[in-house]
Amino acid sequence: MSNFVYVDNSNVFIEIKRVSAVKKGLAKNIYDAMNNNISDNNYRLDFAKLHSFTAGNDPAKIKRIVLFGSRPPENDSLWKIAKSAGFETIIFDRNVVNKEKKVDTAIVTAMMQDAYKRMNKREDVITLVAGDADFLAAIEALHDDGFTIEVFFWNHAAQELLETSFA
Repeated sequence: MSNFVYVDNSNVFIEIKRVSAVKKGLAKNIYDAMNNNISDNNYRLDFAKLHSFTAGNDPAKIKRIVLFGSRPPENDSLWKIAKSAGFETIIFDRNVVNKEKKVDTAIVTAMMQDAYKRMNKREDVITLVAGDADFLAAIEALHDDGFTIEVFFWNHAAQELLETSFA
């Protein structure tokens, strides 16, 4: 059994800073952190641990692990660190009003292309690390077609994702 992993960096980055804020007592709970824009801006994600947690430690079983996100400032070493931890990185420029665009669509496209061109649906696992409902239609379609899907995220992911039988 091999694993194909797709990570929405912005989703993870934003939520982990909120979760850390709650753990440090900066926010009462995750909803307080979300509603009042409370984050632990000192938190740093360990990409090697994320890689191991989502894909395991056996390189022979990892067919693809991709981190998707927006281009950071030039002095930011995020993507270099992610690459050194073993991630393939796919980076998009932000739009003219500095909003992230194209990331969710790129993740869905990559999952679908890999599923139908590279995977064995009886042996391979698709792991999505994201928590928003934008991915629901794609993962339901893949699941209905017999693919094994795992969704990794915190318990405050979109309700629709939490209610799926395979999340």
